Amino acid sequence: MAQSQPAVRIALKRDIVVIGAGQAGLSAAYHLTRLGLQPRRDFAVLDAAPQPGGAWQYRWPSLTLSTVNRVHDLPGMSFAETAGDDAAALASVAVPKYFAAYEERFDLAVQRPVAVNLVCNRGERLRIETNDGLLSARGIINATGTWEKPYIPDYPGHDSFAGRQLHTHDFHTAEDFAGQHVLIVGGGISAIQLLDQISLVTRTSWVTRTPPRFREGPFDQDAGRAAVKLVEDRVRAGLPPNSVVSVTGLPMTPAIAAMQQRGVLNRQPMFDTITPTGVRWNDGTTLNVDVILWCTGFRSALDHLAPLQLREPSGGITMTGRLATQVARDPRIHLVGYGPSASTIGANRAGAAAAAELVGLLGHASRDPS
Repeated sequence: MAQSQPAVRIALKRDIVVIGAGQAGLSAAYHLTRLGLQPRRDFAVLDAAPQPGGAWQYRWPSLTLSTVNRVHDLPGMSFAETAGDDAAALASVAVPKYFAAYEERFDLAVQRPVAVNLVCNRGERLRIETNDGLLSARGIINATGTWEKPYIPDYPGHDSFAGRQLHTHDFHTAEDFAGQHVLIVGGGISAIQLLDQISLVTRTSWVTRTPPRFREGPFDQDAGRAAVKLVEDRVRAGLPPNSVVSVTGLPMTPAIAAMQQRGVLNRQPMFDTITPTGVRWNDGTTLNVDVILWCTGFRSALDHLAPLQLREPSGGITMTGRLATQVARDPRIHLVGYGPSASTIGANRAGAAAAAELVGLLGHASRDPS
C-alpha cells in the first residue's frame, strides 16, 4: 500500500504584512493605502485580538476618557466622530468603537483573531507562521505593542508570599481589594492612577525604585521632542528602550494634588526582599501586606521575531531610519510602537515613516492616492 504524502502547506504571498492592529498598526496600514498598496492584494493586517481596539479593550473599567492621558486621532479620521464629547465614556468601549469604525472606513481588512507564532527568514522573503496558516512577505511592519508582556522584576522571596500578587495588566476594580492592605510598586502614570483609586477604598502603601519626579507647568512640544529624543538615542545605539515617561516626569494634575492633600503620596524606597507576609528592607524594617500590585510596566512583545536574531548582546535592537523604526540588522523589518514611538502620537508618526521607508526599500510601484 502506498504511503500517503504529508499535506503541502501553501503560504499566502503578500508584499507586506502588518502584525498588530492597535494605534501603530492601523496608522501604518492607512499610510500603505495612501502609497497605493491595496489591502488583501498587496498587504495583510493581522491582529491577535478577537475584536478591534488593540490593548484599549482590556483596560480597567474605571479608566474613562476624562482620566486617560489622551487618545490621539488616527490619520484621516477624528476620534470625536465616534466618541463625541462624553468624558465619562469608558476608554475600553470608546476606543475600540473608534478603531472598528476606522478599519471599516478605510477598508483595512484586518484578519482576526490571528496570532503570529514565528517569523523566519526565507532568503528574499519572510515566512510568517500563524495559528491560521502561513504567509510569505517581502517586508514586515511589526506593531504588537507591549500589553501581552507585563513585566514583574524578580525579587528574593517572590514565591514565598502568601498573599496575592498581580500586575497592572490584571487589575479590574479598586473594590476588589476592600479591607486589604495593598502595596503598590512602581512610579509611572498607571501606578499613580491605581494608587489613587485603591486608596479611596482601602489602606495602601507605595514603593518606587527611584524617587518620583513631578513635573510642574505645561509640557510643551519642545519638551516632548526632547524627551522622545532621549529614548530614540537609546534604540539607535542598540540599547533597550526606556519609557518616555521615565524622562518626562509625572504631570502635576489636580488628581495628584488631591492625593498629596490626602497623604497618599507617602512614597517609600524599594524593598529588598519579599516575605511570606509582606516585604522587608535591608535595615530590617518590615511591612505586612495582603496584596502586592506590580505597576512595573511592560516589555515589547517581540518573541515571535526571535528566529530573526535581531537583538544585540545588550538585549536591545539597533534601530535606524528617519524615526528609528527600521531594524538595522534587517531593513525589511520595521518596529512601530517600540521605543520612541510607544506613545499614541508617536505611533501615528512612526506608522507613516515605516510605511514610506518600507515601500521605498521594496520598490513597490506606488501611485498618487488622490
